[in-house]
Amino acid sequence: MERPRVGIVGASGYSGMVAARLLMQHPYVDLSFCTSDKWTGDHVGARVGVPDPSHLKFVANARAVEASEGCRIVFLATSAEVSLDLAPKLLARGVSVIDLSGAFRLRDATLYPRWYGFPHHAPELLEKAHYGMPELCGAPPKEGLVANPGCYPTATSLALAPLLRAGLIEPTGIVVDAKSGVSGAGRQAKEAYSFAEVEGDFRAYKLLSHQHTPEIAQTCAVGSLTFTAHLLPVRRGILATCYARPRDPRATTEQMVEALRAAYERAPFVEITAPEEVTLASVVGTNMCRIGLATDGEVVLVLSAIDNLVKGASGQAVQNMNLMLGLDERIGLAGLHRSSP
Repeated sequence: MERPRVGIVGASGYSGMVAARLLMQHPYVDLSFCTSDKWTGDHVGARVGVPDPSHLKFVANARAVEASEGCRIVFLATSAEVSLDLAPKLLARGVSVIDLSGAFRLRDATLYPRWYGFPHHAPELLEKAHYGMPELCGAPPKEGLVANPGCYPTATSLALAPLLRAGLIEPTGIVVDAKSGVSGAGRQAKEAYSFAEVEGDFRAYKLLSHQHTPEIAQTCAVGSLTFTAHLLPVRRGILATCYARPRDPRATTEQMVEALRAAYERAPFVEITAPEEVTLASVVGTNMCRIGLATDGEVVLVLSAIDNLVKGASGQAVQNMNLMLGLDERIGLAGLHRSSP
């Protein structure tokens, strides 16, 4: 039986490269095209470090819609504005889209000018887009548009949402202090976010203006929260420390941990562990999310760690693709090996 064909637009960015690596080694799909203006004409396998007997070459970004002919799913590893332009064109051709940008994550179109800097001209797609966090939102439909979650919202929402849904923590006054490796700022990031500038340093960025703030609030169903992102002098990984107040001061750590375990009982990529074991080294290179919790009756402290490029981006996108195709969500992801942050 012919394998479903997939493609990637924007395959020379960090997330796009990881997506290409995962899809080229996936046993049940064929990667039929990758776009990159930077690497047009170069062999994809050579650029992403994967043997490729088909000798697939990068094509220009302008050929993305044309190249999607015959594809079941196309991954958009592009900026939000580019995704907003391309997704409707691909959907109109009957091609399903998994968008790794923030173009379709927020349900309220009026939030886009403030948080993304542009007006949203396809609000009808915000209503149709499935938010692709399978552990909290279920499997995506077999076709259509999937808004792949952001990296910080993935780490934070997986940590907080089950506790909020169970009524164990207050939905107000939540504080999230999250740290990411420099790849989280993107390959085209400003010089201040480059590894050479961050090495030996540690800084916060996008204070009170990070675009993932409303996404976390939406996913966790809270009116507001305080979110601060920091850049660590490492390449990859996110560690989020979330502070909340317990609804019942008598609730124990064991009760709250049990609520997390129950929520993720059938989630192969979430592991509940001791908070001291929530480390970057335990998740980088994998599609896993590690969560730990402690409470003293006054504060509930929840820690969460993911690889920002895998579970926080391309790995979760492949997980969504697997579910759209009716495959086991672990295919192409379960054998990933941990690597250095």
